[in-house]
Amino acid sequence: MDFDLVVRNGTVVTASDIWESCDIGVKDGTIVAVGPRLPAAPGAQEIDAEGAFITPGGVDAHVHLSQFYEATVGVDIDRSIITNGKVPDPENFVGDTFNTGTRSAIAGGTTTVITFASQMKKDESIIAVIEDYHKLAKDQSYCDYAFHVIITNPTPQIVEDEFPRMVDEYGITSVKLYMTYKPLKLLDYQILDVMYSARKLGITTMVHAENADVIDWMTQHLEQKLMTHPYHHGTSRPPIVEAEATNRVICLAELMDTPILLVHISGGPATKHIRDAQTRLLPIYGETCPQYMFLLADSMRKGDFEGAKCICSPPIREDKSDQDAIWAGVKNGTFTIVSSDHSPSKFNHPNGKQRGLKDGNLPYGKFRLVPNGVPGVETRVPLLFSGGVLSGRISPQKFVEVTSMNPAKLYGLKKKGSIAPGFDADLVIWYSQTKFQPFKLTNEMLHHDVDYTPFEGIEFKNWPRYTIIRGKVVFSHGEVVGEMKYGQYIRREQSLLPGPRDIWLSEWRP
Repeated sequence: MDFDLVVRNGTVVTASDIWESCDIGVKDGTIVAVGPRLPAAPGAQEIDAEGAFITPGGVDAHVHLSQFYEATVGVDIDRSIITNGKVPDPENFVGDTFNTGTRSAIAGGTTTVITFASQMKKDESIIAVIEDYHKLAKDQSYCDYAFHVIITNPTPQIVEDEFPRMVDEYGITSVKLYMTYKPLKLLDYQILDVMYSARKLGITTMVHAENADVIDWMTQHLEQKLMTHPYHHGTSRPPIVEAEATNRVICLAELMDTPILLVHISGGPATKHIRDAQTRLLPIYGETCPQYMFLLADSMRKGDFEGAKCICSPPIREDKSDQDAIWAGVKNGTFTIVSSDHSPSKFNHPNGKQRGLKDGNLPYGKFRLVPNGVPGVETRVPLLFSGGVLSGRISPQKFVEVTSMNPAKLYGLKKKGSIAPGFDADLVIWYSQTKFQPFKLTNEMLHHDVDYTPFEGIEFKNWPRYTIIRGKVVFSHGEVVGEMKYGQYIRREQSLLPGPRDIWLSEWRP
């Protein structure tokens, strides 16, 4: 057959099957054949998988790149910065751009990222925000990419006139809402407005669920007691804060009969609310992240201030029972996807995590002022493979389900997430276990533009040997070999997972 690429002798894994001694034939960036001993014409590129696992390229559906504001610490920014595609004040930018973030993604086996175009409170249109974000991403990505839109000002014009344009003109079929952070949070009334429009248009609504008032009250009273060490970030947000907001937004979604995804769930109580809703057949989906699966709150106790590296929201939990509940939720299907929530800030930079030292109580600083978020786009897939599959905690099929197939289905990426004819040839070829030397991770091994990793010192039992996007090798044996301009913008369709049920709680109908 006339293949451009044949990957031979692999153990191919999908969300449902494992095929040993299997070949994959690729033509024009698309998988056209999967089976044993595929014939290939002279001139076709061939890669020997040496019997190792081959999994679909990772789809990371929660990645923050080229976002030039810090809303998590109450910085008063109420209008978007129009960049025209240029990073403003790059020396003082403390996160990852499309260039550095997607370079890091492919080095960890992720072939598609979905990032966030963010509306600010006084932005009167989301179209300008989307257009500017396109300019920031154009010719700057090593991997394929798509956008969600963060909604902070859902005016009638936006939800009635611009949401349809967002879907039809830009292929964006998901929005994200916040129930916390002053510059971003919406009231329940506003959340209902968004859900009402989202249901009509087939938009998936993502929600960051934490009770903002409880957080503010707890933070104020902790500061009065000088309990401002990075560790007390978690004290200010016990699991009930996440659980209450999770339950509340599930109720709103049931009232509107609209599907939602609860993002970055960290604790057992919120996980139970999602599971209970799913048991009642509501279209409620859950996302968690590796930081809640592999770290505990002791990571925020390190040194006087070093624990600030692990400040994120919701916080990494103290009780191992919460971590066990997250793993159980991954295994039993409560969590539809595992994403990185890659939202880093450099540690040794005055505009990064060091912000927390600017307002007294040294050497501990104030957790309230520390930018929230951790890096993780490069480590997500290897952590789940090494610490999940190879440790026996999840099956190879479950790994593919939560890191590739389900993110693609949930967000309407029809050609991503599986290994089968007609899908994009996005592949990860792992090392043969007999030939791989386990190692302990250091930040210097990674490809992001951040000066630390929260997973420093964790042992990895495997790592992607090759990352392939649309039939092209972009990462090989520890080296990025792809080109920055290779990544393509992906227009998305409606979610392929179950949606509205047409079951109502009263006589009201939309």
